[in-house]
Amino acid sequence: MTAEAPLRAADLLARRLHEAGCRHAFGMPGGEVLTLVDALERAGIRFVLCHHETAAGFMAEGVWHRTGAPGILVATLGPGALNGVNVVGNAAQDRVPLLLLTGCVDADEALTYTHQVLDHQAVFRPLVKAGFRLSAAGADTIADKAVAIATEAQPGPVHIDVPISVADAPAAAVPLRRRVAASPVAPAPGPDLERARGWLAAAERPVLVAGLDALRDRAGPEIRALAERIGMPVVTSYKAKGLLPEDHPLALGGAGLSPRADAEILPLLARADLVLCAGYDPIEMRTGWREVWDPGRAAVIEIAAAPNHHYMHQAGVSFIGHTGAGLRALAEGLAPRRSWPDGAVPALRAALAAAFPADEAWGPAAVIAECREVLPPETIATADSGAHRILLSQMWTCTEPGTLLQSSALCTMACALPLALGAKLAEPDRPVVCFTGDAGLLMGTGELATAAALGLPVIVVVFADSSLSLIELKQRGRQMANAGVDFPAPDFAAIARGFGGCGCSVTDRESLRAALQNALQEKRFSVISAQIDRRSYDGRI
Repeated sequence: MTAEAPLRAADLLARRLHEAGCRHAFGMPGGEVLTLVDALERAGIRFVLCHHETAAGFMAEGVWHRTGAPGILVATLGPGALNGVNVVGNAAQDRVPLLLLTGCVDADEALTYTHQVLDHQAVFRPLVKAGFRLSAAGADTIADKAVAIATEAQPGPVHIDVPISVADAPAAAVPLRRRVAASPVAPAPGPDLERARGWLAAAERPVLVAGLDALRDRAGPEIRALAERIGMPVVTSYKAKGLLPEDHPLALGGAGLSPRADAEILPLLARADLVLCAGYDPIEMRTGWREVWDPGRAAVIEIAAAPNHHYMHQAGVSFIGHTGAGLRALAEGLAPRRSWPDGAVPALRAALAAAFPADEAWGPAAVIAECREVLPPETIATADSGAHRILLSQMWTCTEPGTLLQSSALCTMACALPLALGAKLAEPDRPVVCFTGDAGLLMGTGELATAAALGLPVIVVVFADSSLSLIELKQRGRQMANAGVDFPAPDFAAIARGFGGCGCSVTDRESLRAALQNALQEKRFSVISAQIDRRSYDGRI
């Protein structure tokens, strides 16, 4: 700050966000947030203009996945704030530390002025971990509280409503208040820890199930060390894919929404004599995963970030703390050995590969297989909601965590493109591919303009079948007439070119491979519209 620009309350907020590692904020400005945008830019946080607040929130999430810094969504009052409800709800369910900054009129003004005025805090209260109304005297404290609450276990969204006059008010001269992050919490010595270690030592058929909390805790090394120590196979939720590299012989891939995958994985869990839930959050799973394991039949150990109030499963021993620290404590003194001596684990890996074959001549599985073969191993992929996401989550191999991004708890549409843009903005040297259905891309087409404006060469692969395929499949499964699921097929290649990108349509593996190779060399975004039949998911997911 220069002498000509005294500190404002908005500057204290922006500086604290910069301290937290934030370098990007996303949104659509209105007059009520102009001071906020100015303060963010002055603090070294680039404000990125998006074309819808929901997309802006997903871009913020994409950055968080790659940097670890909380995401920032800026929305003006009234319709701007309300446009953010979907992505704030997603952040709550998908455990995303998202800071929602909304502009609002001053309290005294709201007594007699009603144009676009509504109670933002009442709207967002059911969705956020905490909500604040910024004050000039407490700006720094509120900012620090917001960062701490958003990022501590379990992470989630925090809302700060910023009155116009408060944003511009001179900053109060108060000492900085910073909450020191808590050290990772490990299970305390005692009977429960000894019982859990005894169960692990005695288990002949153990299985580890990892989820969102393990992803947040970056517990991949501890998961791998314990799995290899006793030959324990690992199943992850979709968002936790890659915590154990999926080319590892003990990796059973992601699970959660595919009945086809469940038909192979759940029988193994039924045979397990020990299940270790390592940061496993069942909010990602379908109802078929409710009470999959019975603590009365198998030993069940849980390491979680928060107490189990969901009742999707129960445990014989439960520890609240850091996933990695908990796994290290459990492994202490554990003798190396080999579990599952009957060859069940390699047999299951083979069965899963056979359930999702990559050799079809053309269709969604062929699209995924071709993309995985052509694109580099370090590619970050994003997936929109729909039938393609279920298939992709089973077939796309992740060798590191955080490389397949999706809305896996709320399952909201139109998330894939903005997630990809955020990831590419955070890591410009990595290839980024967005997988979306045609309906999902139509819902968020405006963000192709954002991709063009930012010069982000993301690759967008569209599963173009002119239908809400997953819903149409369910409709047929219930023997209902086709209604409300089909729509005219737009020319996505032409749309891409109209937004300043590269566009093409493909109908076979050879043309797809050529399009992918060209896209990897492009300096602008590419849209590849893969024409498939709407019924090509039948029997696949």
